[in-house]
This record gives sequence, C-alpha cells and structure tokens, in this order.
Amino acid sequence: MSREKTTKIKAAVDPAAVRQRIDRWLWHARIVKTRKLAAMLVAAGHVRINGRRVENPSHPVGREDVLTMALPSIVRVVRVIDFANRREDAAAARALYENIKPPGPKT
Repeated sequence: MSREKTTKIKAAVDPAAVRQRIDRWLWHARIVKTRKLAAMLVAAGHVRINGRRVENPSHPVGREDVLTMALPSIVRVVRVIDFANRREDAAAARALYENIKPPGPKT
C-alpha cells in the first residue's frame, strides 16, 4: 500500500476530523474530570446539544454545536469550536469551546 493511501485512510478514520463522541469531548475540554463522569452526566440526561436532550454517551457532537450542561453547581452553555485527539492542558482545553452567557430573566 502506498504512503498516500495510508494517509488518506488514516485521515478518514480519525474521529476528531468532523465529529466526536460527546463524553470524549467533555473530557478533552476539561468540563468534567473523568470520561466516566462525562458518560454518567450524559446518561443522566444533564446534557443538551442544540437544545435537544441526549442520553447516549456515544452521541456525536460537531463543530458549532451548542451544548447546555447542568453541572452540580452551575449550568454551562458553550459552543464547540474544535476537537482534540487527546486530553491536553487547561489552556488547550479552553481553545476547544466558547462560553455563551445564558440569557438572564426577562424584565
């Protein structure tokens, strides 16, 4: 097999190319401390993608998706900017998403 074909196959199989599992993304973005906690958060129904509740930790998330997460002490709303192939430091993790301020109460 030529080197070109190997590279093309590897790029096509790379899960970070277009979409990534929600539990994996939450862990890479350092929203939660462990991937198991990420899976439990999703399975408990505390995560929404573009306003739709997801309960499957393998649900794919894409770029520009808006995630709403009901964490123990706060509700976080973020927009997915990018993916990572592995868990990096906090600065790299912050580059994976953009915080969105949830709308305040109507007056």
